[in-house]
Amino acid sequence: MMLDILEVLLKHEQYRYLRLDGKTQISNRIHLIDEFNSDMDIFIFLLSTKAGGLGINLTSANVVILHDIDCNPYNDKQAEDRCHRVGQTREVQVIRLISKGTIEESMLKISQQKLKLEQDMTATETGEEGAIPADIATLLKASLGL
Repeated sequence: MMLDILEVLLKHEQYRYLRLDGKTQISNRIHLIDEFNSDMDIFIFLLSTKAGGLGINLTSANVVILHDIDCNPYNDKQAEDRCHRVGQTREVQVIRLISKGTIEESMLKISQQKLKLEQDMTATETGEEGAIPADIATLLKASLGL
């Protein structure tokens, strides 16, 4: 839905752009990616987070705008990392479009909690911020056979 709205705006403003989403033929996806990476006049690539899949290289882009926050933070990280590939020479800026009081705001909070939990579970026991208590670390090590 959001990609459709953005596409109407881009057409109205007469911007050159490409779009890759779940409706895009698989045989056409590589062509779209190659076209975006090689044609400097195309500076907008509308790409749904999940349709892009693994292994997409968009080093010609340096701005990622996430509008469909996923409850799995690693899907969003993967979307960001499409621009953070070998060959990227510019700083990459990530923007999240979140409206207050929306489901996306709730999803972002859940996603951040998941990342925090992972950081807490993998932190060292040296007392650094985010480190898990020693008793939980002991239980975790025992359950993992460490």
